[in-house]
Amino acid sequence: MSHVSVLLAEAVSFLNVKPDGLYVDATLGGGGHTVKILESIPRSKVIALDRDEKILEITKENLKGFADRITFVKANFRDLDKVLAGLQVPPGSVDGIIFDLGVSSFQLDIASRGFSFRTEAPLDMRMGDDAKYDAAALVNELPQEELERLIRTFGEENFAGRIARVIVESRQVRRISTTLELAEAISKAVPSFYRHGKIHPATRTFQALRIAVNDELGALKEGLIKALNYLGQGGRMAVISFHSMEDRIVKDYFRGEKALQVITKKPVVPGAAETLENRRSRSAKLRVAEKL
Repeated sequence: MSHVSVLLAEAVSFLNVKPDGLYVDATLGGGGHTVKILESIPRSKVIALDRDEKILEITKENLKGFADRITFVKANFRDLDKVLAGLQVPPGSVDGIIFDLGVSSFQLDIASRGFSFRTEAPLDMRMGDDAKYDAAALVNELPQEELERLIRTFGEENFAGRIARVIVESRQVRRISTTLELAEAISKAVPSFYRHGKIHPATRTFQALRIAVNDELGALKEGLIKALNYLGQGGRMAVISFHSMEDRIVKDYFRGEKALQVITKKPVVPGAAETLENRRSRSAKLRVAEKL
């Protein structure tokens, strides 16, 4: 099980890491960005958050060589203010904050978590125990109209209506409990050409369910506001997003907030070498802003 951080060098370079600086990795994952920060400048320190307890334990063990410079916290970044207040970090004192959004490779690679449509697993998709429900609850209990709206909005899926209808028909026969059962229902719903396209026909629906289960967009909106409050003057916020809704939220927030100066006029995207090496990086976009 491995995790490759996307836009690693670019994101950390934009943070302008300085000696004795305090940084927040709001989405620790495999720890790539945290390690890069700590290796860049001696004496820098990182407060590392992840809402996923299992991933936090794995990464904490992998990074034990940096234990004296990292504070690990199990938390959703929407609670960044509570975390930093609990650590007695005053507002305006953090030198840089990085968000690497979406699902991590760790989560995708652990079949039992239910994020992947390629392996049989319970239909879960919860990133942490703070999620109010799992994906199976949405798939089996939402009215058809709400299910269609969820898939269309969060998955940007053109066949949302057909997929929602077939899901409802399938669950009337038997509850949809596993990833492969849902993937099969989706494949039945879409046209033949779509089943044989560049991406798996279940990709967008699974994305939509994951976003809804974990309230990812709501958490992002809250996290950006709280991050700004804790950034010091000249401190930078770097956000790596993986789909258009996330990117739009970040872009609009950076441009609309008077206390921020946008550093990346256009989003930074992975180069050809990175996308070839790591297919999951293809849709990544990095935006950076500095607190005035």
